[in-house]
Amino acid sequence: MTLEDLGWNEAFEKEFAPFYLKGWKPARLIRDNRITYGALLAGGEELEVSMSGKVYHDAATDAELPAVGDWVALERGGEGEETVIQARLTRQSCFSRRASGHSAEEQVMAANVSAVVVVTDAGLDFNPRRMERYFTLIGRCGAKAVVLLNKSDLYPDAQNQAAAEAIRALNADADVMITSVETKQGFDGLKKYLKPGLSLTFVGSSGVGKSTLVNLLLGGEWQWTDEVNALTGKGRHTTSARELLVLPGGGILIDNPGIKEVQMWTDEATLRESFSDIEALAQQCKYHDCKHASDAGCALRQAIEKGELTADRLAGFLKLDVEIEKLRSRRKKRHMLVGQRTKRGQTRDRTERELDQEIRSEGK
Repeated sequence: MTLEDLGWNEAFEKEFAPFYLKGWKPARLIRDNRITYGALLAGGEELEVSMSGKVYHDAATDAELPAVGDWVALERGGEGEETVIQARLTRQSCFSRRASGHSAEEQVMAANVSAVVVVTDAGLDFNPRRMERYFTLIGRCGAKAVVLLNKSDLYPDAQNQAAAEAIRALNADADVMITSVETKQGFDGLKKYLKPGLSLTFVGSSGVGKSTLVNLLLGGEWQWTDEVNALTGKGRHTTSARELLVLPGGGILIDNPGIKEVQMWTDEATLRESFSDIEALAQQCKYHDCKHASDAGCALRQAIEKGELTADRLAGFLKLDVEIEKLRSRRKKRHMLVGQRTKRGQTRDRTERELDQEIRSEGK
């Protein structure tokens, strides 16, 4: 196994040049054990490594700390000594969301990926508004958006096709496939993403078949799965940890735990780009500060009346806009609190939970 098989390229090689002079080794992080990391080196050697104090203290936020998929520089210890992460290389892409709960922090889900594969189905899990959120985050990441409408054997073909068309209408650039792990059909289009050096991450709700799909790609029972619950349509197994896996036939996969909520971590520019159709219509509103509710001359309401825009899509846009503004406000408060603590000579030892509690109390 070469570094190139793991996603190494000329840009990483150039950035790593000064680290070679120090005797450090390049490696890719495959697992985050909270206190330590799993790292994969050329030749397939896997090590358990720790993070240096410098890497920790140089990170302005938790999102800047090493994450699964990152390339790092390792200083190997002698016999009985730890191998330490001394530097993290610049990410070429980063798929992230806002951490769940009330946090104002970014949560990195996968670093240095070429494609983000959203696994859903045409049944109970199908939710166009959630797909819009995924597409917004994928757009910010810069990776290719791929959607698998899995478990197609459980639903009529008309239902599967209708769901696929609805998703394509949200993002014409997305690669949408109707698949079934049970019958092993619909995966031909996925092969172009499963090549040595290419990395993709799988995301989606718990129980949509991600773990069974990973088993299929790995050619074995890597993750335990069980039958589908007849009432919920969900599989009983859920991935509990984020992990990078090198596939036997080539390609790199980062599996993620099931996502209950797709928290936004993006900005106004990305939002507007994701909803360019609504943005273009909004330019035709009579007033530039139109709230798209009861305002006179609202072009968006007129488009809904004419059937050119759905009320659900407009509602999704407005909801995301409000959520991003709230996140922006929370981030601003957090930065102010961090600055105040720095001026007082305090360290970064306080936890995110303590910061969030302080932010919430100030916001009341």
